[in-house]
Amino acid sequence: MKEVLVIHYSQSGQLTEIVNNIVSDLKTPETNLTFLNIEMEKPFPFPWNKKEFYGVFPETFLQIPEKTKPVPESILNKTYDLIVLGYSIWYLTPSLPTTSFLNTPDAKKLFANTPVITVIGCRNMWIMAQEKMKKKLLELQAQLVGNIVLADRHINHISVITIAQWMFSGKKERFLGVFPKPGVSQKDIHHSVKFSPIIKNHLIDNNYATLQDKLLEKEAINIKPFLITVDKRANVIFSKWASFIISKGKKNNTKRQLYVKMFNYYLLFVIWFIAPIVFILFLLTYLPLYGKLKKEKEYYSSVALK
Repeated sequence: MKEVLVIHYSQSGQLTEIVNNIVSDLKTPETNLTFLNIEMEKPFPFPWNKKEFYGVFPETFLQIPEKTKPVPESILNKTYDLIVLGYSIWYLTPSLPTTSFLNTPDAKKLFANTPVITVIGCRNMWIMAQEKMKKKLLELQAQLVGNIVLADRHINHISVITIAQWMFSGKKERFLGVFPKPGVSQKDIHHSVKFSPIIKNHLIDNNYATLQDKLLEKEAINIKPFLITVDKRANVIFSKWASFIISKGKKNNTKRQLYVKMFNYYLLFVIWFIAPIVFILFLLTYLPLYGKLKKEKEYYSSVALK
């Protein structure tokens, strides 16, 4: 009997649906599935208000953990053949509940010497978040053997509008009846079941050497080279903003709240005005940098860590 632990945190339910589809073929007499939903001692709101949504930026980006509820003993005291870890992206970083959980002694016990498949549900940028996840899993002495990414396929500015509406209203619906539904398309969520048989075969064989290659054959990852560049540059800028804001004190500090608002305005300015210019510059340098971009795409599609 193979033991599989499925861990995730989802506010809207989208990631729950994705993860459930991806492990759907593992519900057999040969495998036993255990589900663990990450829970915070102080839950984050959903839908969000703007103050709290932007207020969690520094702690999220700097991966400063908050308290999570302990893992039940019935889960903690078992040994697992595979962990499927689903997570979403907050501010170019694994969500704060995810990083908070991974910093607990419970996570250290569960992940040690265990193969892990990460499943990401996000808007569009996830590459540097996954690099942070790779480092954390290495720290936990876990073995990353696979990665699957489901992202919003709409153009950047459309997805910014629709995701914001979703986060602040709590409703995954067509904004104004004109915009597409936010988040990962239902078609992609439905088709994510295609990864399940691949995972099952490698689990039964207890050999994950070719798992990521097989997942990639089924389009588990689709990388847009432009977003690699944007993600890297944005991480540098976010690091400066997060460190500056966190230096102003706790979340309820008036001065800190002022700088969080400034970050909010800065972020909107970059998305709407700077990003299009950066994209044009990227197109102008695409051919000279093609070889480098190809290598980067291959690396970020893999489970390797530089």
